[in-house]
Amino acid sequence: MVMSERLRVAFLFAMQGEADPTLDQFGATALEVSSRYPVRYYQTHAETTDVLFAINGIDRLHGVDLIGTQAATMTTIQVIESHEPDVIISAGTAGGWEHHGTSIGQVYLSDDTFHFHDRRIGLTGWEAYGRGSYPGANTRKLAQALGLERGVITSGNSLGQSDEDRTAMIASEARAKDMEAAAVAWVAHEAHVPMFAIKAITDFVDHPAHTAQQFTANFDTATAALADIANRVTDHLGQRRLGDIGTSI
Repeated sequence: MVMSERLRVAFLFAMQGEADPTLDQFGATALEVSSRYPVRYYQTHAETTDVLFAINGIDRLHGVDLIGTQAATMTTIQVIESHEPDVIISAGTAGGWEHHGTSIGQVYLSDDTFHFHDRRIGLTGWEAYGRGSYPGANTRKLAQALGLERGVITSGNSLGQSDEDRTAMIASEARAKDMEAAAVAWVAHEAHVPMFAIKAITDFVDHPAHTAQQFTANFDTATAALADIANRVTDHLGQRRLGDIGTSI
């Protein structure tokens, strides 16, 4: 990839509500883009950084936020082809595990790989493909600089989880469970664009309370924490030379 003199950072969100606190904190403005797809764009500019925010948009048939891996794939392809970012950040909310000592509102940086926990393909040769295990950028330096914890992120297309899903999550040693990041990682890997994720915890996978109830109750806390970390991440990246932005962030 040929990089410009300014760093181009793209944050990808699934839900408008997930993105709004971050958009407010950055003072981002809407960017009009002619497209047949429902992706919504916002932008802001710093001294050395151009920041793009892409949100999946609203499903035209059902009238709800476009969540899940299909919409994430669509948005990531659109962003790469139309804006050519130097680095992609999958941002949003996620589930965590109480027994790992995770707290509500805690923000995780992604570890080196992204997994799927609900792609079960019972055909010889496709098992590894089903799990994904797509590589992301090495975030160790960023985690140390910002005092953040890193963890494997696993993605699936259900808010809840089945017993088979839980088995796959345990096998991947996941620390955060979302519905988009692995799909973003796949597209970014195919396009050779550095990518990582920041995910704020709204609910506990191993808590007796229903996931949807936890998600709704803790949504504001998590998205406020996410906005703060997104700002700090952008500031840190803006201090780096463009040549340093690659597989190690």
